[in-house]
This record gives sequence, structure tokens and C-alpha cells, in this order.
Amino acid sequence: MTAGDPGVLAYEERGPLGAARVVLVHGFAQTSGCWSPFDDTLAARHRLRLVDAPGHGASGHRHADLVDAAWLVGMAGGPATYIGYSMGGRISLRLALDAPDLVRRLVLISASPGIDDDTERAARRARDNALATRLEAIGVPAFLDEWLAQPLFATLAPAMAHRAAREQNDAARLAASVRSLGTGAQEPLWERLGELRMPVLLVAGALDAKFTEIAHQMAAAIGANAEVVIVDDAGHTAHLEQPHRTAAHVLASSAPADSRRPRAAFRRISYLRGTCRFEVAVLSRRGRRARSARFPRLLGAPPR
Repeated sequence: MTAGDPGVLAYEERGPLGAARVVLVHGFAQTSGCWSPFDDTLAARHRLRLVDAPGHGASGHRHADLVDAAWLVGMAGGPATYIGYSMGGRISLRLALDAPDLVRRLVLISASPGIDDDTERAARRARDNALATRLEAIGVPAFLDEWLAQPLFATLAPAMAHRAAREQNDAARLAASVRSLGTGAQEPLWERLGELRMPVLLVAGALDAKFTEIAHQMAAAIGANAEVVIVDDAGHTAHLEQPHRTAAHVLASSAPADSRRPRAAFRRISYLRGTCRFEVAVLSRRGRRARSARFPRLLGAPPR
């Protein structure tokens, strides 16, 4: 696991050196240690970078919103294939839209572009805030009891839930994360899906009717570069319920043209925060800054 650099999310790596890089971004209340054995199959042929999302695991930046989270993940991952589950899928989707040169291929597992309806999004934001308050009140272990008991996870066997890894999370960080990264706080991205030009694989479990429908709707909005895979005998956590089957789908649809995508250019800038000077890499496209000024501001903040 990477150390506590204030400008970089924590991550770990595995797989052959020199192999094509794949970045994995987990869901809410998980960590980078919640992918096994799905990642074991991928690691045989790819160099994996498993990231702790903002506010999760060993990463700071608990108040990062979706825009900042996407850029933090992109800074940690670099040019690669990105695989995101649920919250991690929403982060990866935002990165693919904001920094397409970084995302050679996009795999979204049980992920959505957000809630388009203003009233529904406001209601979801209220539920997310209540969830955060509940988490702060009862702590991580009791919260996980309630979280994993939801019908959404009814098909996830306890042995595959990675409970020990989830319990490494901090309640205050998780609560801040659900307030800033929850679907209710997210700008909906449905109208931008047509901007995606990289190969996109949309994965859902056959037993998860809601996200199966969302996957098909997203594919229609993205266009010919999108593919939908529905994993039999799996629900919302298809990669944990049917890890080898899901990994096989991901590998089968791997695009050999990945290496032809242009590499993102990085340059380094220095800036002051208080009495400390930070130097960070800033993504450039065609020689120009590609992100707003608040990105380096966020990178300069110490982990919280």
C-alpha cells in the first residue's frame, strides 16, 4: 500500500510488471481489499492497481465530491483500463468524461450515471445524509450489519462480502464520503454519455433488474462502442457472487486497440498551501491545462 502522500490516494499493485495496467475502484464502504477472487483472474495477465477511494481505507480526502474523486483516482491510476463497481463506477465514469485520454477502456459494474429527476435526486440526498448520520451514531461494524442486510445484497454470500476489509474503514470518513459522493449529491451524467469514445463494458447481474435496465439504457445512450454483459446467477455484486464468470466476460471483451489510444501528458506544478509547498502532476491535453484550479487545491490538503 502506498504511503500517506497528501496528493495521492492509497493503492496497492499486483500482477506482472510491464503488463497492461488495470485500475480497480471499489464501491461504498469497501476498500481496495474487496475484489478477491475476481482480481486474481485479472492479475494473471494485467498489472492491477487497486485504489482506496476517497474517504475509504487508507485514503484521505473524505470530503471530495465526484469531480474531485475522479481526478484523484486518475492521478493515482494514470493511463489504464478502469474497472469501477457501484460508487467506483460512478467515479470512473466521471473520469472517463473529464479526462478521456486517461481511460483507455471503461468497465462499469452495477453503476449508474446518477439520478436525472431533480425531485428524486433531492430525496436520495436526504436519504444519504440520514445514512451518514446513522453511520456516525452506531459505528462501522453495526452499520455494516445493516448495510449488508439490504435486499440489494441478498444474493451476496457472507463469505464473499469481505467483512474484515470493510471494517478497516473509519466511520467519520465514510459518513463524509456518503454525503459528498452519494448518488444524491452527484450531478447526473446521462446527457454526457454520448461523449464517451473509448470501449465501454457495462456489467450487471441477471438478478439485479434495476441495474440491468440501467446498463441497457446507458448502452443506448453511449452508442456502438458500448457493450452490455449480464452475468447469470448474480445480483448487484456480480464480481463477488460470480467472480470467475465476471472476470471471464471482462477478459473476453478486452479491446486489443487499447495501446493505440493517446497517452495523457502530465506536467508538474508547485504551489503553496499555508507554509508548505506541494508539487503535483497536472493533466494536460494538447499542451493545455485540462482541469479547474480546485483540483491542485484539493491535492494540497492533508488526508483527513
